[in-house]
Amino acid sequence: MAYAPTLESLRTHQVPDWFHDAKLGIFIHWSVSSVPAFAPRSAGIEEIFAGETDQTESPYSEWYWNSLKLPGSAVQRHHQETYGDLPYESFADDYRKGLEQWQPEAWAKHFRAAGARYVVLVTKHHDGFCLWPSDVAHPDAKWKGWNTGRDVVGELASAVREAGMRYGVYYSGGLDWTFDDRPLEGLVDVFAGMPGGAYPAYAAAQVRELIERVAPDVLWNDITWPDYPAELWRLLAHYYNAVPEGVINDRWLTRSWLIPLMRFRPITRLLEALLVRQIKKSGGSIAPPSPPMCDYRTPEYASYPDIQTKKWECVRGMDKSFGYNHTSLPEDFLSKEDLIHSLIDIVSKNGNLLLNVGPRGRDAQIPEPQLERLRWLGEFLAQNAEGIYDTRPWTRAEGETREGIPVRFTCKGETVYAFLLGRPDGDSVTFVDLPLPAGANLHWLGAPKLAGVERLGGDTKVPLPEALPGEVARALAIEGVPG
Repeated sequence: MAYAPTLESLRTHQVPDWFHDAKLGIFIHWSVSSVPAFAPRSAGIEEIFAGETDQTESPYSEWYWNSLKLPGSAVQRHHQETYGDLPYESFADDYRKGLEQWQPEAWAKHFRAAGARYVVLVTKHHDGFCLWPSDVAHPDAKWKGWNTGRDVVGELASAVREAGMRYGVYYSGGLDWTFDDRPLEGLVDVFAGMPGGAYPAYAAAQVRELIERVAPDVLWNDITWPDYPAELWRLLAHYYNAVPEGVINDRWLTRSWLIPLMRFRPITRLLEALLVRQIKKSGGSIAPPSPPMCDYRTPEYASYPDIQTKKWECVRGMDKSFGYNHTSLPEDFLSKEDLIHSLIDIVSKNGNLLLNVGPRGRDAQIPEPQLERLRWLGEFLAQNAEGIYDTRPWTRAEGETREGIPVRFTCKGETVYAFLLGRPDGDSVTFVDLPLPAGANLHWLGAPKLAGVERLGGDTKVPLPEALPGEVARALAIEGVPG
């Protein structure tokens, strides 16, 4: 069908099966900030959002340029000690030199081996640096040529699709510091920092250019959209008509008359307090405000406590940052257990995991701690793919065993998958409140069908094979459960 540039028409778009089925995507933050590659490790983004610390301690290395402008920030101190008065834009030369070592096919191979079904590249982050030689002219001559020169966007699209995955593009619509370089000190500043003037037309033209160049399967905007609703509806209708099975995320709140008011400090402080209060009230869930329409929600470094009717995607880094941070220590990274358990939990609640990779800027390589976690995912999914891909939430997401091991459920047709989030100690495990229908067949994924299953009222006692596949999580398939 053809989509009209109206809210009513756009809302008829349905999330395609491929996105429901995919479960795992790879996010890539890799800009000029990946050269200095520094952010403090003292706090996580959750503490920033909860108002427990301020933007001067932001753990996001991709915000290096903004942090550099904040008096007394850790980045400002680090930069002065390491680089003196070198301007941020000078790092672009090192980045372009590092591109000479970039092998997009090798990246795609790693992502595919990890079990990813789609990849989303940050094509332009808040620093305005474009990862493709855009034909859209920047209105300020100073920023002419503020791009890679090499068509990173197009080359990665080819490599990813050749490897059998879908390809999406991220675009920072709400912020571009080459248009408005005022320091952003808090959450409200992030929304108030939306540039005006020539920027809305520039951003729309670049997104249209990306659609024409690579027909992205995912159109992932960040922060807000700098124009008014009617213009956004035209852009999104153009996208859906060009890529009918494409999806858009939820970070598209449009320009509002409130923006100028947000720049007055008394109003900013009031709004900041209200926003922090709302985040705490929601249990710390860092999800953007819901726009009039979107295909899916994107909580950041957070999950939901139960099954969501609307499709969603948890977006997070492997450590405290999206961009590469050369100071990250082993304890800053997700453990194997936390990574695998997080994926299972997200899938059980109707979500996808968009896990970030932050390559180095100086040599275009993915650091080993990140590659190790990709391998962990690949090993787990090779054994448990049946219970993850193409599944849907069951009647409930969570359960537990009598032994106290958490359980997560998924389902596919008449098969329910019960994932143990832990290692049993004995020779059996008892699932609490899991009555089995007559004739149900059970087996651990990767092991033969079971004998000796006991029904204990509403519970089910299941024997464990001598060698149970998997280290940190394992799945029991229960066949013959009516949908």
